[in-house]
Amino acid sequence: MKEKFEKHVFYHSTAHILAQAVKRLYPETKFAIGPAIENGFYYDFDCKVPFTGEDLEQIEGEMKKIIEEGYKIESFELSREEAISFMKEMGEPYKLELINDMPLEEKFRFYRQGEFCDLCKGPHLKNTKYVGAVKLTSLAGAYWRGNEKNKMLTRIYGISFEKPSQLKEYLLQMEEAKKRDHRRLGKELGLFAMMDEGPGFPFFLPRGMVLKNQLIDYWRTIHQREGYVEISTPIMLSRKLWETSGHWDHYKENMYTSSIDGEDFAIKPMNCPGGMLVYQSEPHSYRELPIRIGELGIVHRHEKSGALHGLMRVRSFTQDDAHIFMAKEQITEEIKGVVRLIDEVYRKFGFSYHVELSTKPENSIGSQEDWDMATNGLRNALNELGMSYVVNEGDGAFYGPKIDFHLKDSIGRTWQCGTIQLDFQLPLRFGAEYIGADREKHRPIMIHRVVYGSIERFIGILIEHYAGKFPVWLAPVQAKILPVSEKSNLYAGKIAEQLKAASIRCEIDQRDEKVGYKIREAQLGKVPYMIILGQKEEEAGTLSIRDRDSQSTSQMSLDAFIELIQKEAVY
Repeated sequence: MKEKFEKHVFYHSTAHILAQAVKRLYPETKFAIGPAIENGFYYDFDCKVPFTGEDLEQIEGEMKKIIEEGYKIESFELSREEAISFMKEMGEPYKLELINDMPLEEKFRFYRQGEFCDLCKGPHLKNTKYVGAVKLTSLAGAYWRGNEKNKMLTRIYGISFEKPSQLKEYLLQMEEAKKRDHRRLGKELGLFAMMDEGPGFPFFLPRGMVLKNQLIDYWRTIHQREGYVEISTPIMLSRKLWETSGHWDHYKENMYTSSIDGEDFAIKPMNCPGGMLVYQSEPHSYRELPIRIGELGIVHRHEKSGALHGLMRVRSFTQDDAHIFMAKEQITEEIKGVVRLIDEVYRKFGFSYHVELSTKPENSIGSQEDWDMATNGLRNALNELGMSYVVNEGDGAFYGPKIDFHLKDSIGRTWQCGTIQLDFQLPLRFGAEYIGADREKHRPIMIHRVVYGSIERFIGILIEHYAGKFPVWLAPVQAKILPVSEKSNLYAGKIAEQLKAASIRCEIDQRDEKVGYKIREAQLGKVPYMIILGQKEEEAGTLSIRDRDSQSTSQMSLDAFIELIQKEAVY
């Protein structure tokens, strides 16, 4: 993608400016690597004394000087021997190690700006002055080459932009993101907890389970409507299965394994192989195709402790998988159906999104004919739906091309959630078949697709997207009943019974506190509606309803309030 490439060049060039500034201020520092990342850049340094927050301010100031000085950024190449000699002269052991680990390289590219020079494949901006604004954001420790047996280095993260106004906008977005942090709101709203006894394994609390179950109920409703059947496959399966699927050879380091009766087993990191066994449990005819099979399967993947982040990166999560088995001629129509379903779901939550079509990677398997047919099937579906998309060349899965959905939340951040992947290889590995109209055996094509992706991660995204203010249909507590005094508790109880009978999720705050305090607490709890009950309401047989968003109060009958909630609580 052009935009991604341009950002990569911009961020990577700024990483070199960071390294130049560090070299000026701390000449004894040794340099490791400084890549561009999704949102900015970082550089790893080996310094005698670890940097502090005050050091970052000084380094950032020096970076601004380098930008103002407007150095040309020029490249040159050296042979292996020349590169080794150059790095020895500069006293850069980490760069030497990188050169020595690339035996096939005959020439090594370097980039120079002013007095600073770095080993780098590029490309870069033409001049440091093109960076209009920069901000160093954080410090972290990082093992050289990600290996805990190696030395711990200091990593400096940063972000850069063409214009100061873009940096200002970014900083405001980051401040808003802090307020919406799902880890803080999840705790405050009583949704989930992360505990030392289960690092990376989320605990859902009662209100969080209501939220999760609402998402699952909605998922089941729309999938039943679209002709999916639901299955459940075991959480632990034999090594033989994972060898057949290829996971044992290519994914074992991310799998939790055990031994049962002397045989190796693994807790599933994916639902797909189990879905294949279900397909093969009985013979199939072309008349049955397409077969759409959904599974809300709990999967486990070993993530490094440093990568764990609330619900966004966990070791156990529920994947809303579906696998569609079909004939070649059904590819385009099935893809269109999945795209429409994903579009419906994202619009339900108020997300906009963009679509990427990822094509054949270098390490692909399967024939070019299969790849062309699969890629054209995805492309035709998007074209027939009139959807705009960008082509992400070479970023498909090794077994097939894919469509990825990158949704945008209420403060402009993007998240990759939904994906549609075409797979010729898993049916081949498992020997999956169906009987065609010609009464011959044929191999089905398989679609892997998710809508939420990980339900846990999707909940984290929703918490931040809504800032905890869930729509009525999704809110764990839809109404909070607030008696003005103890005298109104009996009336509050009767109202609660009738609301629960109407399937409205409500709670009563019967604490001996002033009603103003109860209102503030309910407001902080992001409850959509507060029902204030006192003697006046009891005598009139009405309710005082306070709206969370407008914070206005109105009088309403119980029947009218039930009708209001039920109308807003529809999927």
